[in-house]
Amino acid sequence: MKALEKGSKKLLNAWAFYDWANSVYPLVISSAVFPIFFESLFSDRSHYIEVFGLNLKNSALISFVTAAAFLVVAFISPLLSGIADYVGNKKSFMKFFCYMGALSCMGLHWFSLENIYIGLFFYFFGLVGFWGSLVFYNSYLPDIAFPEQQDKISAKGYSLGYIGSVVLLIVNLAMIMKPSLFGILGSSGEAAMKAMRYSFIMVGVWWILFSQYTYYYLPKGNKNQNQKVTKDTIFNGFKELKKVWALLEDNLALKRYLGSFFVYSMAVQTVMIVATYFGAQEIAWSSKEESTTGLIICILLIQLVAVLGAFLTSRASAKFGNIATLIVINIFWVLLCSVAYFIVLPLHFYIMASLVGLVMGGIQSLSRSTYSKLLPETEDTASFFSFYDVAEKIGIVIGMCVYGIIDQITGSPRFAIVFLAVFFIIGVLLLKRIPKNKMVN
Repeated sequence: MKALEKGSKKLLNAWAFYDWANSVYPLVISSAVFPIFFESLFSDRSHYIEVFGLNLKNSALISFVTAAAFLVVAFISPLLSGIADYVGNKKSFMKFFCYMGALSCMGLHWFSLENIYIGLFFYFFGLVGFWGSLVFYNSYLPDIAFPEQQDKISAKGYSLGYIGSVVLLIVNLAMIMKPSLFGILGSSGEAAMKAMRYSFIMVGVWWILFSQYTYYYLPKGNKNQNQKVTKDTIFNGFKELKKVWALLEDNLALKRYLGSFFVYSMAVQTVMIVATYFGAQEIAWSSKEESTTGLIICILLIQLVAVLGAFLTSRASAKFGNIATLIVINIFWVLLCSVAYFIVLPLHFYIMASLVGLVMGGIQSLSRSTYSKLLPETEDTASFFSFYDVAEKIGIVIGMCVYGIIDQITGSPRFAIVFLAVFFIIGVLLLKRIPKNKMVN
């Protein structure tokens, strides 16, 4: 097939459609069904479990495993992206991590406390697969879209992701609440748990199936395919990171933007990962059934409102500038984290979910496109986006560790959520230091 031209509608849509394929992972696995499933495993026992020689609270355990996965991704991203840029086979690497993540999701079907290490193994590699594939997916943005197209197509990608993942989550919710309609037998609790296990398999199948459209149209990479991987090439990614760091000295706007992104992104990603665990443990649901239904409805609400949030943010950035819009969104996040300490009733959680959704989609899509606009002219986009992703991943490692430690020590995630507001405040201060740039201010 003849390669599509940069900026063509079909190429842009194919790129954005990967969000439709892979966004079922962060929604069903990270945010909705798996946290409820994991919490249900502890319904008849203490929230603490002996693992790795320690007595850990279940939500703290997940925080630490998540941090470990992101640490691995942060290390391997520059190594792999350097090879991909040099050899020109970004698509092959993207596929590898996609399939790793999807198969690991299917493996969660066998997650149990009796086989906790095997379950954590699949959870760990599901994370590595998802975020590893995003390194290469994000790096395609400046390759397939011109600067004036990037805000819009980035927002479209996130919107497609929210819509697609909601479609699958609604099906999973129906399976969990009415398992008999799907031929899932057993007592009420047993059938619901089976339905959750089946949903993990569905995520993996969905991810692999719909990603094929993206792979069909995306180019392999920028460089000569005949170049071979050598010993020097293996460490080329780290050399490229060093080169990117050196180039930042001549691009003050990009350097300061990365600093602000590093700080506020760690808080955004941490909130997204732990929100359902917070809701399951801290909200006064009247029953286990109401808790399951309410938490999934809240996640659905976040996803649907996030579509609107991404659209409104794109419009706001066009009118007021990217940096100014990001500052306002960060201030809003500060308020949300502060108020979260006081929420107790389900109604409070529903309102909070709506407000989180409004700014969640916007800050993600705008952060990605702002970085893309600030990049210098280069073909080695994977190295620059690797730097971006490494900053994000190390930030998440710090955020999840801070959250897990506070949760473990205090026994409640409320203090941890409030502490995350500090990162957003610092993010605002750093965003204000970014010099004027005609493309983003």
